[in-house]
Amino acid sequence: MINRRRGEVAAVIAGERYRLCLTLGGLAELEHGFGVEDLSALAARFASGRLAARDLVRLLGAGLRGGGHPISDEEVEAMPIAGSLAEIAAAVAALLDATFGGPGEGAPADPTLPA
Repeated sequence: MINRRRGEVAAVIAGERYRLCLTLGGLAELEHGFGVEDLSALAARFASGRLAARDLVRLLGAGLRGGGHPISDEEVEAMPIAGSLAEIAAAVAALLDATFGGPGEGAPADPTLPA
């Protein structure tokens, strides 16, 4: 069961349901991977709402590992996404929202994102 209070979100990838969560270690991994110095810079990097495919791979990989799925970024790159790219992007957006908070802290959650 997904626990939003712990920052967990659900994702369905290639027909499989996964739990995503960014841990402190995952955030450190993302800081290093994106070449930023701190969490503020990492949050600012994602605040634009624009993500490249390599960004999705890193975020999805860190989120999957934080959710208890032992998977490498190379395995994430090989996951089939046919027909599910929009769902994956929405899950990653929900993961970032759960981790960093939504626009205007305390704003209502976007009902179109998976819970």
